[in-house]
Amino acid sequence: MSNTGNGGGARRTGGAGRAAARARLRRGARPATPQPPPGRRRGGPTGTPGPTPGRTAAPGPTPGRTATAPAAPAGTPDPGAPRPAQPAPTLAVPDPGARPGLRSRPARPFPGRPSEPARGVGAPVEGSLLDLLKVAIAILDTAGRVVLWSPAAEELLGWPNELLVGRRIDDLIPDQEQVARIRAAIQDTLRHGRWAGLAELRDRDGAPVTVDARISLLVDGDGTPFLQVSLAEAAAVRAVERDLAVRDALFEQSPLGIAVLDTDLRYTAVNRTLAEMNSITPEDHVGRTTGETLPERAADEITAIQRQVLATGEPVIDVTLASPVTARSGYRSISYSRMTDRSGRVLGISGTVMDVTERYRAVAKVEHARRRLSLLNEFGSRVGDLLDAARIAQELASAVVPRLTDHSAVILLQAVAHGDDLPRHGHDRRTSLLQLGTASVQDGPEVDVMLRRGARITFAEDSACGRVLRTGVPELLSGADQLSDVTYPGDPKMQAAHDLGVHSMLVVPLRARGIVIGLLLVSRAGYREGFDRDDLAFTVELADRAGSSLDNARLYARERTAALTLQRTLLPQQVPQPTGVEVAYRYVPGSSGTEVGGDWFDVIPLPGDRTALVVGDVMGHGLRAAATMGRLRTAVRVLAALDLPPDVLLRHVHELADDLAQGPDEALLATCVYAVFDPATARLTVAKAGHIPPVLVLPGQETDEPTRTGSPLPGGVGRILDLPSGAPLGVGGVPFEAVELKIPEGSLLALCTDGLVESRDKDLDVGLGRLVTVLQEPYASIQAACEAVLDTMEQGREPDDVALLLARLGHGQAGTPTAGWTLPAEPTAVSRARRLVRATLAEWGVDGLTDTAELLVSELVTNAVRYASAPIGVRLTLGETLLVEISDPLPDPPRERHAAEADEGGRGLELVRRLALRWGARAEGIGKVVWFEQALSGIEPDGP
Repeated sequence: MSNTGNGGGARRTGGAGRAAARARLRRGARPATPQPPPGRRRGGPTGTPGPTPGRTAAPGPTPGRTATAPAAPAGTPDPGAPRPAQPAPTLAVPDPGARPGLRSRPARPFPGRPSEPARGVGAPVEGSLLDLLKVAIAILDTAGRVVLWSPAAEELLGWPNELLVGRRIDDLIPDQEQVARIRAAIQDTLRHGRWAGLAELRDRDGAPVTVDARISLLVDGDGTPFLQVSLAEAAAVRAVERDLAVRDALFEQSPLGIAVLDTDLRYTAVNRTLAEMNSITPEDHVGRTTGETLPERAADEITAIQRQVLATGEPVIDVTLASPVTARSGYRSISYSRMTDRSGRVLGISGTVMDVTERYRAVAKVEHARRRLSLLNEFGSRVGDLLDAARIAQELASAVVPRLTDHSAVILLQAVAHGDDLPRHGHDRRTSLLQLGTASVQDGPEVDVMLRRGARITFAEDSACGRVLRTGVPELLSGADQLSDVTYPGDPKMQAAHDLGVHSMLVVPLRARGIVIGLLLVSRAGYREGFDRDDLAFTVELADRAGSSLDNARLYARERTAALTLQRTLLPQQVPQPTGVEVAYRYVPGSSGTEVGGDWFDVIPLPGDRTALVVGDVMGHGLRAAATMGRLRTAVRVLAALDLPPDVLLRHVHELADDLAQGPDEALLATCVYAVFDPATARLTVAKAGHIPPVLVLPGQETDEPTRTGSPLPGGVGRILDLPSGAPLGVGGVPFEAVELKIPEGSLLALCTDGLVESRDKDLDVGLGRLVTVLQEPYASIQAACEAVLDTMEQGREPDDVALLLARLGHGQAGTPTAGWTLPAEPTAVSRARRLVRATLAEWGVDGLTDTAELLVSELVTNAVRYASAPIGVRLTLGETLLVEISDPLPDPPRERHAAEADEGGRGLELVRRLALRWGARAEGIGKVVWFEQALSGIEPDGP
């Protein structure tokens, strides 16, 4: 391998921006003083040798001692001699004993700051850069013989000290060409004082080793010259040079601001990018802390991060802060990490600073849009299932505070709030507006004045509200003059807004079907930034979504009001209180989240002081369900007037299902329970069509005393009546069956619809069991029992209508006169019946009814004797009317005939129809009962 050399070594100077460290580390031996010609001794002015600054005695061959590089020897270089080429960058090792001068000046830390205090003299140093480069030192005489061979040289080449001292260095050179070049280098050093270049030596194993060599001329006190040879492995030197070059390129050419700070957190280096960011030159940074170069508020935060990194060693990466320099407003991303040397000693921290203003603004813009979209989605989810205009208005007002505004108000047309039709004419100052939604970031009397819920809003036609209502064009208001024109001059609400510091307001229309149905007013106060066009566009989008929801709520309220009105008109307007039955009822429409249902109940008085109790439920909701319920209730009442048994009545209603259905393509589907109670016999007959079973509560103690109306309920033992289920009306396939029960005095019967006992997550039996438990308790009245049942409804139940009918069953009023007989089916039964009726009415003191009663009883008993073969029953009951009942075992009802003038018979039922107040027939057991009533006509019956 060829070697290159430089006798004088040109002084290298760095250009602008080149790091001082690179210049120092790469600086070779520089000529600091004139060099003497070879062989000339350095001395005083007379040429005599003497101690001069920088003179170094030649060291003796002390094994194990490492020589340090001295300063350049004195001498005067030949002015005409050409300078050799500058060698590759090498590490310079200054001589501590050299004469003070530029070369002997202590190297400064990288870059440009006075050196840090050295560690104590004699303190061990481990893990330095010299350990990496392994600089070897050898001392030669002028003939090239080894005088001193250091342990580092032995480690580099493997030759021990005892084998080389006294031998020529030529023995380590592999070929003669190299020998010649080394000898020339020695001669060049003797002339110029130093030489640097590459050389190829042979290690003890014979392998060539390329080294970066430095030869310096040494002169001892006697003027004897020696040569100091510094050797380092060339590959290691090249690696350090490459790392330094990369570091310099990154430091000076990086678009990131880079800073190096010592353990006192003072800048030791900054690059040009960071200096420009801070608007301070690099020189003004060096030696100062962050607090001395940046504004106080920003410096405190950054210094805290620097101290944390220096203390813990945990790096801080990509922390975004506002720019501390007012002239360059924006945002910066800072990162810091702790620096240590190879031995782990903390040297300080390094940091990078990146201007992320554009990125931050882009991210902020995206985040701003994301928050706006999140607000739209959140508002949509909050009002998606709401059908109440007032609640939607409040949700809208609450959604925009505080994310969009400080104060908000939602003002609606009264027609929207009440579910009426929208006005067909334009809006003017007479338009009725209600403030139904309000929200604010604060409380206080001014807020109460400005944002009072339910307040009626008035405005001038030329005001901002008037213009937006007429045109549907939103307005952005700012400044005192514009804000005073929101409603009308002198409005206390606007004065309150002024007192709150409101400085910006948006007046946005709420639209539906192209019609303005209200206004959304949002305002900002205090130091908050005023609204801009983006805020206006977003608020318009939010208001349009709210307008659709509000219009849906208005339409729902209108339909629900109509359905409720229809349903209420179809339900019983007055519930009678028949003899022997005390009735209480409740009807609860479904919640606001559902439509009105088809539940109904009825109490129907029947002849003979009997009472029919009915509860039914039409499947479905809305107007059509309510209308079907009305038709079904009418059909039941008509059939009940025929005094049909419960199972027969349900069968007839089922046969009318097609006519009662909601439409030709929709079949009727309804459930119903029908019960008839006869207080005279204390019998209850019940049948149901797919309905939930009734609940019967028997009194704890039986008594024969009649139950007084309004008396307390004593409680008792309840049970669910086990009845044949029957199919729902309109389904068919299952026959309807009736069950007859003997009822004790004071028993409580409960009929209800499934909305009372059904739940989303529980079985129907659980709800029925809860109903039984509630009804078993004692209550002050039957009305109180109704309230208790409703109070215990399952909270998670389906939002369905609830119909509840409670009936306390008794044996009639105390002292009601009643008489009855059983007669054989013989012709003599007619005369006997007349005598019994006459005597009984005379006993009761109603003799004025005797003639008519005898005639009608005679006709009905005659018919029974003629067509029946079993005993005949006659019963008289004196209440508000005189009730006469004739029973026989023949099931066929009597048929009224229109007899001709010449006919001798066929006029009996016609007489009954003409003379009785009313009459009828009903099935009872295997036979029938024909009955009629006579009005007392002012006759006061005698007491019993």
